[in-house]
Amino acid sequence: MSAVAAATLAMTACAGGGAADDDGTTEVSLLVNVTPNLTEEFWNDLVAPFEEANPEIDVVIQNPGAEGVAAAVPRLLAAGDAPDIVQSMPPSVELAPELVDLSGYDWAANGPLADQYSIDGEIYMAGIGFQLQSLWFYNVQAFADAGIEEPPTTIEELDADLAKLKDAGWTPIQTGGDWMTSHSLQTLGLPSIIAEHPDWYGEMSSGDLTFSDTYGDSVDRYADWVASGYFNADALGVKYADAEQNFLAGNAALYPMGSWFAGTEAKTPDAPEIGVFRGPAVEGVDHPAMGANIASPYMILQASEHQDAAAKLVEFLVTDEDAVIAQLEVDGNFRDGYEYETTPLGEQLAEIVAGTSAEDYTPTGQGYGERTLPSGYSTELNAQAQALLGGTSPADVLAAMDAWFAANAG
Repeated sequence: MSAVAAATLAMTACAGGGAADDDGTTEVSLLVNVTPNLTEEFWNDLVAPFEEANPEIDVVIQNPGAEGVAAAVPRLLAAGDAPDIVQSMPPSVELAPELVDLSGYDWAANGPLADQYSIDGEIYMAGIGFQLQSLWFYNVQAFADAGIEEPPTTIEELDADLAKLKDAGWTPIQTGGDWMTSHSLQTLGLPSIIAEHPDWYGEMSSGDLTFSDTYGDSVDRYADWVASGYFNADALGVKYADAEQNFLAGNAALYPMGSWFAGTEAKTPDAPEIGVFRGPAVEGVDHPAMGANIASPYMILQASEHQDAAAKLVEFLVTDEDAVIAQLEVDGNFRDGYEYETTPLGEQLAEIVAGTSAEDYTPTGQGYGERTLPSGYSTELNAQAQALLGGTSPADVLAAMDAWFAANAG
């Protein structure tokens, strides 16, 4: 049996609502995202204090293996074998009927980004904080070599800096295949697009706006960057982990990535000095939008036979100071009032958080809560961004995206 098959079988065997054992202990199953930072050991250590304080509850950590949480949830629901709690997957309109409404719990209703993730006024998740997405990490030595004294504050300044970095012998931007290609396009475009069209998600979904009208300038600029050789030449063949390590090895000047990168940087010995700045907008936009997602959202499934015990666990995970700080720290996330010892890079991120107002936050990708785009948008955007990186013309990419929205929106 393969390792993936074994992992999936093990997960399925312990999935479900969790019946009480003969000794009266209630099993609460928690399906989690497992990553190089969020290991199974981390999750078990995280819930250990809760189990000690609540000996009547046994928390069972479920690892979805290579399948991932998003793919595992619908399969397990269809099989009647769903976990009690799902972590890392935000609620959606389609999934809402399967979820417990948490609006009556203060710890959920007053939690980070709760209103932005609500659906029809109901709150189906509680998170620990938020992840910043519209960020550019930069190699301090590269900027010094190129004579760049301050990070850019507009897209036009960023354009000029990229040319300086190329002239100084640096690969200006590290990106890759996978989902990273569209992430870099969104880091370029969304700060301006959402600032100029605050209801962009709704207007795109209704057909009142078009992709080419709103994303056109950013797609043109991205294509110019490709033509100018600002991206690493092997980008389409580079996996996420390899792109991250290449930047940490000092082989590129800029790396568009989310705030979780700070967690990896903090654990990397001999990493070059790295700074960060928020994604700038075009000149004339005073309040660039900041892409942000909820950090570690937790949802309770209606299928759970132990919803009270599940709610007790989620409350612990999103309010207990030690538990919240442990989760924030491991992935470089943030929440007002919860402080942890961090690196100079983490301190710069905290300054960005302090300078960002709540109304400036925006979803990325397909969106969340009621600010969503038709299903499949993230996949299509990534495919078209990779086409741009491979040399497809901006006009063809914009036409393809407009055709996709015409077929899927409205």
